[in-house]
Amino acid sequence: MDAAPGAALLTSVADGVATVVISHPAKRNAMTAAMWRGLPELLTELAADPAVRVLVLTGAGDTFCAGADISTLAGDDDPQALAVAAEEALAAFPKPTLAAIRGFCVGGGSQLAAACDLRFAEEGASFGVTPAKLGIVYPASSTRRLAALVGPSAAKYLLFSAELIDADRALRTGLLDELLAPGELAERVAEFTRILVTRSQLTQASAKEFADGRTDRDAYWAVQAAGSGDIAEGVTAFLERRPPSFTWTPPAG
Repeated sequence: MDAAPGAALLTSVADGVATVVISHPAKRNAMTAAMWRGLPELLTELAADPAVRVLVLTGAGDTFCAGADISTLAGDDDPQALAVAAEEALAAFPKPTLAAIRGFCVGGGSQLAAACDLRFAEEGASFGVTPAKLGIVYPASSTRRLAALVGPSAAKYLLFSAELIDADRALRTGLLDELLAPGELAERVAEFTRILVTRSQLTQASAKEFADGRTDRDAYWAVQAAGSGDIAEGVTAFLERRPPSFTWTPPAG
């Protein structure tokens, strides 16, 4: 996928869960220009796949992503735009997304993690937003997303200082949703995504839009709910003390 040796976005789909692995071991899984360019197209393909109910983004080995591979961005007219396009594509993914984080989650890695719906990490992970080390104006959309996630004060701390914070502090600020003991991340992610796959896609898709601030589709979701059958199935399953079998799926396109 990239001229950089060993740099790739590795994808697998199993039991309703798509897993995208950032793999660039020589550079602590730093994203190359080709990886940034390839992520939106990959996400479009996965979003259109009816077999995909949940997406997990993680890094190969013991690192999530150490940022951007600057050596592959030389000569690019607007390297920051590549990262923003990938971040926005991830944020717009219409199904639940979860970042599974080990080790360094820095720079572009934090940018991608923040664009996911949820973030689970293993103890020992480190987080940082580092444009102040390079004199870069952090993208407006990325800054607003970070501030919405952790609050203005924590976002300013990260952006002003470019200092790394540990996983405990990331959990306290709201950057993380769950923090797992060493060796427990994969099992917990598998367990949690199995739960997500059994839940109503109608609920998940509408909740994602509402929680992300979209305000122009209230009537659309009311129509979808009225014709879905999911509510009736959920109530019946509850009364019959059985797992529900929800049938609503996102309309094509």
